[in-house]
Amino acid sequence: QSTKFLAMRKIVGVDDAKRMVKASEDAVYSIRDYCLQNNIDAKIRINGVVYAATNKSHKGAFENLIDDLKENKINNWKRLTKEKIQELTGSKRNIDGYYSSIGGSLQPALLVRGLKKIAEQKGIKIFEHSAMISYQENNDIIVKAKNGSVKCNKLIVTINAWTPSFFPFLSKSVILVSSDMIISEPIKDKLESLRLNNGLVILDSNLFTHYCRTTTDGRIILGKGGNTFSFNNKVIPSYDGPSTIENYLKKSLVSFFPSLKNIKITKSWNGPSERTKTGFPFFGYHPKNSNILYGFGYSGNGVLTCYVGGDILSSMALNEQNEWTRSNFCKGPLKLFPPEPFRWFGAIIIRNAVRRKEKAEQLETKPWWIDIRLAKLATSIGRVDKTKH
Repeated sequence: QSTKFLAMRKIVGVDDAKRMVKASEDAVYSIRDYCLQNNIDAKIRINGVVYAATNKSHKGAFENLIDDLKENKINNWKRLTKEKIQELTGSKRNIDGYYSSIGGSLQPALLVRGLKKIAEQKGIKIFEHSAMISYQENNDIIVKAKNGSVKCNKLIVTINAWTPSFFPFLSKSVILVSSDMIISEPIKDKLESLRLNNGLVILDSNLFTHYCRTTTDGRIILGKGGNTFSFNNKVIPSYDGPSTIENYLKKSLVSFFPSLKNIKITKSWNGPSERTKTGFPFFGYHPKNSNILYGFGYSGNGVLTCYVGGDILSSMALNEQNEWTRSNFCKGPLKLFPPEPFRWFGAIIIRNAVRRKEKAEQLETKPWWIDIRLAKLATSIGRVDKTKH
């Protein structure tokens, strides 16, 4: 969450923002250590993360951010030369950028399977294929599924993009948008020639970021956020299927790595990403029952946020009074989107403006004035806060 520090500082305050940055970065090593101690092979590789500039307008994007992080003694980013970033990322398209050693990649499904096994060994019952249909929010909390129900004293709801469907009071706090990905056939030799045979995560500096990494079996994955917006925050069928921008992603992959032009793409997919108005997660209690808790807005760096969110939600569930439960992160949504239909129409207009602006920047031409103005309205959904002092 360090790339969101400027925004967090303004909205939740310096102390809470610093705590979230430190906790998120510590989570990288805590997850690794837990997996090692419990023999969970989640294919964890901590080889750092790069944010790269692919055109002149994106050069120096982190300078204001780094100044603030340094001032607060929490900076782990360093700027790389053009030669170094091209060597590190294997792409001549990257002309500037920043590197942090605190980052990497893993296989989330393997992590979840490993955690499930450990939980069951501790006597925790896990019911799969039992999606929540509805819940009763009075003193007797009852969660109803297709084949049964569960009565509980505390209910913790962490269902990501499905949250607005069950918690309508949170609907204006978020907007659902797809993040789309492709994965290649195994191409280990080609990746080794590009020096991409590690767990490094590479992102560009677009608002709708391209992100890229490799897998331990020698494949390359490339994705991009900010594509399909849903009306009224419904989880629409297209979120559970192939990417609608697969051809675009293939062209993007080749633009970064021309030597991969003829490789086979074995699969594309997409899924709903919940983007909060602030750009970072929040936690809170159901307004009608404080024994119903929620965590929401994990998109962007979801694995690390899940770890930190687990600490926060457990403190809330145990009624602890600590730095997390007293923080502004635990006060529910701090900013709201407009209602429908304005939210959806606005999202489409702004998305298209961002696309035109970033295309112009890539061509080294001046974007339209109106597109520059509209793109500023979308800064919360980006992974990097480029706010100037």
